[in-house]
Amino acid sequence: MKIQVTFRHFNGNHPQLHQAAEELAASFTKYNSAIISTNIDFVNGSEKIVNFTVYIKDHTISSGYASDDLHKSLNAAADKVIKQLKKYKNKKFDAKSKLKGKETIQNFNEENTAEDEEIYYDE
Repeated sequence: MKIQVTFRHFNGNHPQLHQAAEELAASFTKYNSAIISTNIDFVNGSEKIVNFTVYIKDHTISSGYASDDLHKSLNAAADKVIKQLKKYKNKKFDAKSKLKGKETIQNFNEENTAEDEEIYYDE
C-alpha cells in the first residue's frame, strides 16, 4: 500500500505527525486488505484540518476533521475512515451472502422440481 502525507501551510518538518499518520494508515489494512493507496493532508490554519483519502480497488473513502489540535484531528479523521471501512466491508459481505442465498434457493428449487417430475405412481 502506498501512503502519501502532505503538509500545507507549515513551517519546517513534523516527523512525529508524519510517523503517526503513516502508522494509522497502515492499520487500515486490518479492515480491508484491498487498499491501494492512502493520501493524508494536514492543513494548518485557524483550524487544524486533517483529510484522509483511501483508494480501494473499486471504491474511494474520504474523511476529514477540523479542531484546534492536529493530533486530535488526525485520530478523529482516522476513526471516521475506520467506520467507513467497516461499513463498506459489511455492505460487500451482505451483497455476497444475498447472492449466495439466492443461488442456494435456486439450486434447492431445481433439485426439488427434478425430484417431483421423476415420481410417478401407477394405479
